[in-house]
Amino acid sequence: MTGKQKITEREVEYVARLARLILTDEEKGEMTRTLNDILVYMEKLGELDTTGVEPMTHAIPNVNVMRDDIVSPSGLSLDIQENAPEKKGAFFAVPRVIE
Repeated sequence: MTGKQKITEREVEYVARLARLILTDEEKGEMTRTLNDILVYMEKLGELDTTGVEPMTHAIPNVNVMRDDIVSPSGLSLDIQENAPEKKGAFFAVPRVIE
């Protein structure tokens, strides 16, 4: 991508140091070019007229696929407790581990 230099190799070195990354000179150059291309593209996107465009959270419509959480009696607790080695009322009885 062509355009003005938006980030320097020195800034890339600084960010790499903050991220605890060790980059070779070749990687620093590649990272500088890549980040510069991204920043130039973002600047280009910033020039677009977005008047009347609704903000969105996803690029495509996203619908929650989970069902509504509806409270209902399960009726299974008694069936499950039949397999328990010990029970106390409507609860499982377990050995005490913290005193």
